[in-house]
Amino acid sequence: MKWVTREKAKVDRIACPWLVRRFVDKDAEFFFVPAGEVLNFAKNENAIPFDTPGCELMHYVENNYEYVSFDAIIRKYKLRDPALLELAKIVRSADANPVDAKPEGAGLEAAALGFRQIAKDDHENMKLQFPLYDALYAYCKWRLEKGGKLEHSSS
Repeated sequence: MKWVTREKAKVDRIACPWLVRRFVDKDAEFFFVPAGEVLNFAKNENAIPFDTPGCELMHYVENNYEYVSFDAIIRKYKLRDPALLELAKIVRSADANPVDAKPEGAGLEAAALGFRQIAKDDHENMKLQFPLYDALYAYCKWRLEKGGKLEHSSS
């Protein structure tokens, strides 16, 4: 499957490729193009557009609550992994302004902005950030196993 979004990705446009590769299609190809070219590229290349105005897999509002493209992919592909749903809350907190924002969202946004600054292009940005999403996913699994309680060490 081919996927396309706007270039100069930060949070959601890197989180979505991570989500797709880990839970939808491990062989997915991603393209990053200027904002005004996404929908034409999608049509011409038979690619799935995401996180761009006018496409299905975009931010949406439900019951006065904003969800991000990461959520739209989870909904479309009926992903139900509890740790993934927890990770979605962090991604949403980094890319939108939910009333129930998770504190980890601020750190994710800061890291994403930093990665965008040091990456030579969006593909390198994905390569650099995917381990961060792997770690956050593992953190969410661990938090759920611990009943949401953090253990503090004395070291």
